Amino acid sequence: MAKIKLSMPDLGLARKRLQKDTPTYNYQITKEYSNIGQNKTYYIFTYGCQGNEADSEVISGILEDLGYVKATDPYKSNLVILNTCAIRENAENRIWGVLGNLKGAKQNNKDMLIAICGCMPQEENATNKLLDSYPFVDLIFGTHNIYDLPKLLKEANDKKAKVVEVLSTEGAIYEGAPKKREFKHKAWVNIMYGCDEFCTYCIVPYTRGKERSRAKEDIINEVKELVKDGYKEVTLLGQNVNAYGKDLGLDYTFGDLLYDLDKTGIQRIRYTTSHPKDLDLKTIYAMRDCPSVMPHLHLPVQSGDDYILKKMNRKYTHEEYLEKIRILKKEVPNISITTDIIVGFPNETEEEFLNTLKLVDEVKFEGAFTFIYSKREGTPAAKMEDSISDEEKHKRLDRLNVLVDKYYLEGNKRFEGQVVNVLVDGVSKNNLNNLCGYSENLKLVHFPSTDKSLIGQIVKVKIIEGKTWFALGELVNE
Repeated sequence: MAKIKLSMPDLGLARKRLQKDTPTYNYQITKEYSNIGQNKTYYIFTYGCQGNEADSEVISGILEDLGYVKATDPYKSNLVILNTCAIRENAENRIWGVLGNLKGAKQNNKDMLIAICGCMPQEENATNKLLDSYPFVDLIFGTHNIYDLPKLLKEANDKKAKVVEVLSTEGAIYEGAPKKREFKHKAWVNIMYGCDEFCTYCIVPYTRGKERSRAKEDIINEVKELVKDGYKEVTLLGQNVNAYGKDLGLDYTFGDLLYDLDKTGIQRIRYTTSHPKDLDLKTIYAMRDCPSVMPHLHLPVQSGDDYILKKMNRKYTHEEYLEKIRILKKEVPNISITTDIIVGFPNETEEEFLNTLKLVDEVKFEGAFTFIYSKREGTPAAKMEDSISDEEKHKRLDRLNVLVDKYYLEGNKRFEGQVVNVLVDGVSKNNLNNLCGYSENLKLVHFPSTDKSLIGQIVKVKIIEGKTWFALGELVNE
């Protein structure tokens, strides 16, 4: 297959952070692309964070504007897109496995187009591997040029050539792009893009560009429209939502945005992800004062040891993190706090690991995503000496998970006997006679009911039993 190399990823360019205004564009599909998806189907595999899920909703919206219809079987689709994650090696390994399955499907369907997008293509090594080992992939594009998808698809279709366009820029903002939302009752709302933190283990600042905030008016108007359309809940998204507005040079912060969004009529507001160093009092007070802001906060700590935190470039200490937790629990007494923790960071000692266990005991997190450190080429940590064996890393992860699960269970059991408000998402996967959804504290709740008219509604459920990862309840008839 011939190759059109429009641009390749460059980590050197991706590191740049220039002091200049972020361009904002209004998205529109020009006439030349308007029917390129006529009589064709598409399917999107989405991996990784909520940001990727939100991106896939935009990609779906663009494709359906082009005339594509969503397929039920990816292996019989005209267009298959893999929206990828690069945060850990395991995430990338899943992609190689799916591509192996798609290779056979494409041999039976020569007209199938296979595209890779998301964070993986932004890595030089990943894109080179795609080019060298997966020649049947037709289109490779990155996080910065989703909005060029109509042009890229037309080139791949018309020229029957491999199209590669991965931009390594600081990034822009596009308003007005169509979205095909997964749910009718809860929605992702991007408030900012990119990250300037440069934690030494993380590839995201290179794959997502610099921090850039949407105008508050655009965010507020989007939420108002969602309210008009019957949505009950929004989750505000950003790599570091606590940094919202800093790049705009205005005296308007994330806390101010929460206060304003609380006035829109939306019943529930959640947000992710937060950086502890930027969590300020105004945000905490907004959680206290605004009825729509849910009493749950995901606040990634990564480690409980000061030396490891410094090596990670996290810019806070064990005690500084704890102090913010104390303030949160004082101002929002019912709050549930969850986190992310990495074990086995290069040369982490037993004593340093024990400081992480100590922090878990002190905070009593009601859930955590726990990981073994994953080396990401191009990051500073990838060059650090690492003397910890894989066996020891797995033992530490097991020890951590035992402690995390203890408090996960306690966090669910504390609601036993209480009536909570549950936004019903759908039918339970393991019991078709149950419905399930999430409480204000982001507790997954299952309760007996086959009344599908409750899906998308907020109902009262009495918690009967708290399990480790969910709670069982019964519907309260009002």
